[in-house]
Amino acid sequence: MDLERPLYQNKKLSSNQSILLFIIAIFLFATTLRTPLTVVGPIIEFIRDGLSISNVLAGFLTTIPLLAFAIVSPFAARIARKLGMEWTLFYSVVLLCIGILFRSLGATSTLLIGTILIGVAIAFGNVLIPSYFKLKFPLHIGLLTGIYSVSMNISAGLAAGFSHPIASSVGWEFALGFSLILGLLTLIIWVPILKDSKVEMKFAQTNAPKKQMWKSPLAWAIAAAMGFQSLIFYCSSAWLPDIFISQGMNAQRAGWMGSIMQLSQIPLTFIIPIIAGKLQSQRPIVVLFTVFYFIGFTGVLMEWTSLAVLWMVFLGFAGGASFGLVLMFFTLRTETAFEAADLSGFAQSIGYLIAAVGPVLFGFVHDVTNSWTMPIAIFLIVSGLLFVASFISAKKQYV
Repeated sequence: MDLERPLYQNKKLSSNQSILLFIIAIFLFATTLRTPLTVVGPIIEFIRDGLSISNVLAGFLTTIPLLAFAIVSPFAARIARKLGMEWTLFYSVVLLCIGILFRSLGATSTLLIGTILIGVAIAFGNVLIPSYFKLKFPLHIGLLTGIYSVSMNISAGLAAGFSHPIASSVGWEFALGFSLILGLLTLIIWVPILKDSKVEMKFAQTNAPKKQMWKSPLAWAIAAAMGFQSLIFYCSSAWLPDIFISQGMNAQRAGWMGSIMQLSQIPLTFIIPIIAGKLQSQRPIVVLFTVFYFIGFTGVLMEWTSLAVLWMVFLGFAGGASFGLVLMFFTLRTETAFEAADLSGFAQSIGYLIAAVGPVLFGFVHDVTNSWTMPIAIFLIVSGLLFVASFISAKKQYV
């Protein structure tokens, strides 16, 4: 099979109008993968007080989706083989909308059920989208991955910013529910894709036996890279504001630091996948984002708070570059689109298990030491581990 040629022939899809429609659909789909998650953090106090739940249960709302990602990810590719890639992604958005609706009903039980459904639904998009790009437009994987990643970051940042004002004015239920609009828009724009010629599973199948990802050292390296970069993202999002407050920064400014870090991810999140797709080895990118991580976290560790904006920009650059590169590993280190889906499912299952441990571990270390010094040191250690895993993964080879 010629991997550089599209896996289907369709005159409709070659038109500029259809390609634009596909890009819009991917943009909207990407917005549904992060907004239901990022709206929770800024309004957690409203949810806790409104339902009279404990801090432990309130905090668990951010952990449930990560656990769902870990459990569901290995099954996403198998389901896509049976239902088709387009229909599986469509059904995942339907499930997401149901989850958002349940979560917004104003009861503890529906809040938990909805959160679980949201986690399961997002897991399908996380796993399948990279391989879908490899199937649909194999010559433009980097560009599409960049658009997809930027869409997630922009929508995530805006959702986090708008959720608190909405909760303050009309209630936390509406703040949790407004992302339903994005889900419904995605379903509408996805219908023409379902009607168009779809990618067939038989194009991705070969006579070669299915590869067992858990037997591949490279797959484990990519899974570790996925886990370490996710752990850094979720832990820094959760704890950096508290760290800055403990260093004397006021709460409002500390909250803005997270927004600066999120927005700083956007340029490299878009650029890195495009560059990575053109390189034989992506190791220079690994060195680059590792240097950014070490500069940012060292500045935080040394409590040079007057330069906090600079540290957040460096961490944003590092996060955008590492996330964009890990997404590209799923397609660069595999020979077919459905190997990419299998690798993505395996790596995200292992990776999100690692990520789920992170916020709890950081909180535990802080409580034991009564200091943020060790947790920040853990950021530096994990950055080093991410370098090792990514450096191994960045060499041109296949699982």
